[in-house]
Amino acid sequence: MNEDNKSPFEKEYEIAWDKYSKTDLKKVFDLSEKYIDFMSRCKTERECVEEFTSRAEKKGYRNLQELINQGKSLKPGDKVYAEIMGKTIALFVIGKKPLEEGLCIIGAHIDSPRLDLKQNPLYEDADLALFETHYYGGIKKYQWVTLPLALHGVIAKKDGSRINIVMGEDEGDPVLGVSDLLIHLAQDQMKKTLADGVEGENLNILVGSIPLKGKEAKNRVKHNILKILNEKYGIVEEDFVSAELEIVPAGKARHYGIDKSMIMAYGQDDRVCAYTSFEAITEIENPEKTCVALLVDKEEIGSVGATGMHSRFFENTVAEIANLLGDYSELKVRRALANSKMISSDVSAAFDPNYPDVMEKKNCARFGRGIVFNKYTGSRGKSGSNDANAEFIAELRNIMDKHKVIWQTSELGKVDQGGGGTIAYILANYGMQVIDAGIALHNMHAPWEISSKADLYEAKKAYYAFLSEA
Repeated sequence: MNEDNKSPFEKEYEIAWDKYSKTDLKKVFDLSEKYIDFMSRCKTERECVEEFTSRAEKKGYRNLQELINQGKSLKPGDKVYAEIMGKTIALFVIGKKPLEEGLCIIGAHIDSPRLDLKQNPLYEDADLALFETHYYGGIKKYQWVTLPLALHGVIAKKDGSRINIVMGEDEGDPVLGVSDLLIHLAQDQMKKTLADGVEGENLNILVGSIPLKGKEAKNRVKHNILKILNEKYGIVEEDFVSAELEIVPAGKARHYGIDKSMIMAYGQDDRVCAYTSFEAITEIENPEKTCVALLVDKEEIGSVGATGMHSRFFENTVAEIANLLGDYSELKVRRALANSKMISSDVSAAFDPNYPDVMEKKNCARFGRGIVFNKYTGSRGKSGSNDANAEFIAELRNIMDKHKVIWQTSELGKVDQGGGGTIAYILANYGMQVIDAGIALHNMHAPWEISSKADLYEAKKAYYAFLSEA
């Protein structure tokens, strides 16, 4: 037994803050400042892809489609990116070894729970103008009332032009919101369950109350809103049909806690892992195997659609890269995917002392103890889970310890409490080795989620360590 009466055979997960030197602390807080700025500006998947594309190009990444159109080839050391519909992006650093020996992949998602405007959203009732919404992903509906909300998104017009909209973020901007019932009249509402207290069809956004001049006209408040939108953006009501407009919490990400050890931001599930994945791959140079950061859409609704992980986007992109390397065959693409190894970089749940009963303390994540490895997620009997191989986990243990990464392991709550899913099982369908590893959060799927700055730093280190050992 050692001086602390702990067996050398026991695993004791370390508290990251105890290990940091002054130099380390500066790196932790410098990274968190950049992350807070990113999270304050990038609240939709389109905004994330635009930011990542801009930053990647500055670091020497080239557009894969442009290379294809120009008949160019690829060679080891080259850096390329591919995106689809402005909502999913994959970044590649071409390795020295043949592609069929496998890729080294980190994959996160950049969509988050929110309220989407319906196709015909604008209406008037009781001299008020409102937007109808349809919530996206798993939310607690009652959390979205009485909050200051912002409008982000795009409107595509019939002439082919596209209008970007951000309203509610600048100091002089108006904010929007969903009303709630005053406590004095809420006796019936208070008798309902939390799930039923606010219904999805009642998550309507109040947007105006001034009527357009002309007493004979109907829906004058609605028409005044349309007039304002037309003057500002040049749109008409029909343009809502070809729009993607998202309602998100208004305001910037913030330092959290008296000691500023944490971060409060909207959309940390899963942009906290997407951001650290991007930071990691942009530091990779001339790897042995091709390295990939895969940042995808639609995970919160099952990874469906053309920009979700179930699409053939990634497989097709790998095929295009194999072709530009002069080594394409369908069999080699299949081998490349089957021989790959992946970290599905997605968040986990951190232990919350306010709600201890849903966690099993020996197998749960804690703030400040580094990146979290989830061997399996799923629900109850591991339903829908990837369940990583022991051999792959042993390999990762060795990599993390070699690079002095502080890490921990976790389940997503007690066995019968529920669980969650990620993109891990989708990539595992190719036969590759996959495990979930990300940052633990408080308030997951709430409008404002909380993370630890130490865990942010350790996640970036972990993703870099994994890619650098490719």
